[in-house]
Amino acid sequence: MTKMNVKKGDEVIVIAGKDKGKQGKVLSASPKNEKVVVEGIGMVKRHTKPSQKLPQGGIIEKEAPIHVSNVMPYCSTCKKGVRVAHVIENGKKIRVCRKCGKAL
Repeated sequence: MTKMNVKKGDEVIVIAGKDKGKQGKVLSASPKNEKVVVEGIGMVKRHTKPSQKLPQGGIIEKEAPIHVSNVMPYCSTCKKGVRVAHVIENGKKIRVCRKCGKAL
């Protein structure tokens, strides 16, 4: 199990796969499986039976988990995917952009 550089709520850009170049917000992260679910990325169709939640049933589109190695944190200042550095500031460890030093 490797350390993940992305967390829930981070803005990321996809660097590999069918959605390469797209960006979105991380909805959930699973460090155990090394996967992340990104808003609007990796869409799959699911055939569902009618239920209380979805009385009509049918085909719904939802985000599927993608491997964390296929995404990179997005820096709004640099306008691209960046590597992450860890800096201790006021006794707290924060993640910063390696290029510009802005907190992610």
